[in-house]
Amino acid sequence: MKKKIIALNTTIMLGLGAFALPAVNAESLDDIKKERSDVKSDLSKAEKELAAVLTELNGLEEKIAKVDQAVADNEKIVKETEKEIEEAKAKIKKLEEEIKVIQERIDKRSEILKERAVAIQNSGGSNVNYIEVLLGSTSFSDFVDRVGAISKIVDADEELLIQHDKDKKEVEEKKATVDKELTTLNEKMTDLEGMREQLKEQEAQNDKLKAELKEKEEVAAEKKSKLQAKDVDLAAMQAEIESSMARQAPVEASVTNNESTSTSTSTSTNTTNSNSSSKSKSSAKASSAPASTTVGSGMQAVISAGNKYIGNSVYVFGGGRSASDIAAGRFDCSGFVHWAFAQGGYSVGASTDALKNQGTPVPASQMQPGDMVFFNTYKTDGHVGIYIGGGKFIGSQSSTGVAIADMSSGYWAKAFNGRVNRIN
Repeated sequence: MKKKIIALNTTIMLGLGAFALPAVNAESLDDIKKERSDVKSDLSKAEKELAAVLTELNGLEEKIAKVDQAVADNEKIVKETEKEIEEAKAKIKKLEEEIKVIQERIDKRSEILKERAVAIQNSGGSNVNYIEVLLGSTSFSDFVDRVGAISKIVDADEELLIQHDKDKKEVEEKKATVDKELTTLNEKMTDLEGMREQLKEQEAQNDKLKAELKEKEEVAAEKKSKLQAKDVDLAAMQAEIESSMARQAPVEASVTNNESTSTSTSTSTNTTNSNSSSKSKSSAKASSAPASTTVGSGMQAVISAGNKYIGNSVYVFGGGRSASDIAAGRFDCSGFVHWAFAQGGYSVGASTDALKNQGTPVPASQMQPGDMVFFNTYKTDGHVGIYIGGGKFIGSQSSTGVAIADMSSGYWAKAFNGRVNRIN
């Protein structure tokens, strides 16, 4: 643009002489002013866009901070679960060692009892054997000694059998404990794998938010920078032409300045009127804004209770069971369902295992808003939400926090296992 104007001025100066230059400069100045006005308008829009982006970025930063904290808390729970698993393994190992020792004792005692049984059988039975011993006494004192010896043998045999039975019972009990611990251990390991997968989803979602934040900020800043640079170039060109006109034609420059002042005043007046109109519209808009409504009671309250957390909540293992978690929008799936039903006056469990056994089972073809729906994620019935109609449910998902998801297609359609429970 600058080269074009300079070339045009040079051509006119050679063809028409210096007397025609002010008029040409005035026309070029008008063109530059118009272009600069357009640039300023675009710059104003860009600044507004940047301001909107920065506002959005602040919101994103807050959300990222929440997710970062949720990830940290969830990682802590994962580590605690890993520790519990190691403790359970150590307990099982100890029980197995104890069982081994007791079993060896039982095996040795069994051999002794077998030998005693064979000896008794060879002697013709225990009663005969003991009588023969007593009849073989040579004196009364020998008889008494033999009675005492036989009594000790009988007591020892009885104690041996009692201890034998006791050890067998202890082995059975310890084996049952091992089985129970193994079941708990397997459940914990399944939960741990599920938590790890959910952590990956949370971290991926957070990385995506951070990337979006950076990209938006860079695009808005670059757009503003380019417009500012263009405005600076136009301002320099405008100043150059105005200086030339002031030197060559003081009178025309004065008239031009007066016209500029008039234009400025008009612009100021229009701006004032525009601001006044804007404020009036803003006031009218504010006055017409609908008043906030409070959630009622019953199933409708259950369905709509979580709406206020959409977009400003995070998934935390074990979340939604304390006032501080609820206030901060920190829920896991079952914690959210438990809280949402409480808002409608219903008391339900706070774990998927408890929830899947509550209410009345209904066919998936007959589900209606307010029904609990279950999904097979990292395990059977690993996720639960509340059906809201239209093939959608609301729940606390690991990647989004509280959100409405489509269960008629995609991931959730595949994960839905058909379990639907209705709370009456």
